[in-house]
Parts: sequence; C-alpha cells; structure tokens
Amino acid sequence: MSTHELYTRSPGEPNWQVPSAGSARFSWEYDEGRDRLLALYQKGKDKQWDGAKRIDWDLEVDPLDPLGTPDESLSLYGTPHWAKLTEKDKGELRRSYASWQFSQFLHGEQGAMVCAARIVESAPDLDAKFYSATQTMDEARHAEIYGRFLHEKIGMLYPINDSLQSLLGDTLRDSRWDMPYLGMQVLIEGLALAAFGMIRDTTDKPLPKQILAYVMQDEARHVAFGRMALRDHYKQLTDAELREREEFVIEGCYLMRDRLRGVEVLEDFGIPKAQAEEYSEQSEFLALFRRLLFSRIVPCVKDIGLWGKRLQQAYVDMGVFEMGDASLDQLMAQDEEVAEKLDAERFAAEERERLDEVHDAIAAGGAPE
Repeated sequence: MSTHELYTRSPGEPNWQVPSAGSARFSWEYDEGRDRLLALYQKGKDKQWDGAKRIDWDLEVDPLDPLGTPDESLSLYGTPHWAKLTEKDKGELRRSYASWQFSQFLHGEQGAMVCAARIVESAPDLDAKFYSATQTMDEARHAEIYGRFLHEKIGMLYPINDSLQSLLGDTLRDSRWDMPYLGMQVLIEGLALAAFGMIRDTTDKPLPKQILAYVMQDEARHVAFGRMALRDHYKQLTDAELREREEFVIEGCYLMRDRLRGVEVLEDFGIPKAQAEEYSEQSEFLALFRRLLFSRIVPCVKDIGLWGKRLQQAYVDMGVFEMGDASLDQLMAQDEEVAEKLDAERFAAEERERLDEVHDAIAAGGAPE
C-alpha cells in the first residue's frame, strides 16, 4: 500500500525540495587522520547490521496498544475528554500517538540521512567524510525500519511536524559546513536519542524495544562523531562566530521543545487546537518528558564549547541548565549495553528453544528437522 494512503492528513507535495548552499570539498590527504575519528569509523564499519534480520519482525503488535506505555503519558489523560472516551476510542488514541511519535522518528531519520550525506560532501577532512559515509548507511537503515514498523504494525502515518521541518530546513540551507553537524548530530539526534530512550525503557512490547535499542546503539556513535568534529572546529572560531552558533542552538532548542506536544493527534479527535495546546501544556507527564528530552543535548552543547551567557540563560529558562553536568560517555555506554544485553537474551532464548526441539525429537525417537 502506498504511504500516502496511510497518512492521517495530506503531507503536501510528494517531494520537499530544500535549496542547498555551500561547497563540496575534496581532500587530497589520504594517509593521516584523527585517531579518535578513525577509530569511530572502524567501529561504524564493524557495527553495521541488517534490520530485516536482526529484528524479529514476526512479533505481533496490537495496533490499539503498540507501545504498552502508561496511559498517563497521553496528554488527554485525566481531562474531561478522556472520561468520555470508550475503550475503543482509547485504543485508537494510543495508536494515533504511537503513529505520530514514530512518524516523526521516521522523518527525522530521513533528514539525518540527507544531513550525513551533506557532511560527506562538505566536511573538509577525509576522516570526517569516512565516518559520515557509514552514518549515511545507518540512517538509511533506521528510516527503513521505522517505515516498516509504521506500515506493517500500525498502518497509519503522520506528516512531518512543522517545527521539525523548520529546523531541518534551516540546517540544510546554511552554507557553513559545520551546521549539518550542529543541527542534526547535536540537536535533532540528541533529542531523538532521549525520546527513543524514554520509550525503550517504558515499553513492555518486545518489537518496539528491539527497534529502539538497536537504533540507539547506532545513534550514540553519531552524537560522539558530532562532538569530536565540532569540539576541534569550535576551538578555532572567534567569539562572534561562536555566538552565531549559540543563537542557532537556542532557536533550535525552542523549536524542538515545542514540536513534541502531539497537538495534531488531539485535533484528529475533534479537540480544537487551542484546547489541545492547553491540554499538552498542562500535562505533568509531557512536561517531564519535554524536560528530559534535553538530557542528551545540553551536555553535548557544553562539551563542544558553546556555553555563552545567553545560551546558559536559555537553558535556565527551560529548566534544563543542570543537565550540562551529565556524562554523555556514560549514557552512550548504557545504550551499547542495553542493545548487547537484548541480543544476548534473544539468542539465549533461541538456543534454548533449539535444544528443547532436539530433546523432544530424541524422546520421540526421531531426529530434529
């Protein structure tokens, strides 16, 4: 079935064209590179995987409860509108929210794929081009996986959110070579990692847990790449150039915070936009969710050297300033551990099933198939 037939509303033109700016850069230095980036490039090669094989797509998903997350996470929960919903309505609401979240993940991954390809084109150093080439493949795999989950398991998609599209457009239109790093690797990827992690750690459904854990294993490397490349570059910039990038970060953070309210979902349930926005703002769970979404961004921004007074004040106003002291290395190590542990548990279970088949066949006097 065509994706356009599954959209809850028209996404507009079949293709979104963003005029590109900036130069393609070639490097004729093939022998040397930064050890850290080359090690990350090697890891990127070693960690490639096939989403059609590593993920167990035979797992069933209830479309009326795709994620198994608490109803308290829905901004409509506890409102007069919630009290009027039938159990079927609540199931459709869960489905719509899951569709909205994973649709934004999908669109963001396509954006990340395009930005990674842009970095291959525009980065001045060959080691950065090497790693970005592996990331482009990663992002293609992620888009493939999220698209398959939405098509096969939920059967519904939402168009790209206006704020996400705006930040993505700003990132791609900028002619400075470091802006795809800053806009995508730090802001969009950092926020996505936090959103993925919150769902990964609260869902009781094995298929979305697998998807999110394995994607996060890749994304942790991508954020590390952005940190390394930008930290080196920003040491060379003037105060005025750093302030320009801090302004971009401030605007981008407000855009990303405001995009995660899911107002479109409530509108589809007949709730006026103003009322839907009010419900989203009043939701205690969503307030906590939006705050925790910056757990990956703030320490990364601080780490790469963007920590001027205006930026610090913006994070104070958002209530996330103290997150600057979080350890990104520890968070990334945890992402690796979760994915590896999930693999180990799955393979151990498959081996137990295989042994049971052998024992049953022996007991029956036959041979296992």
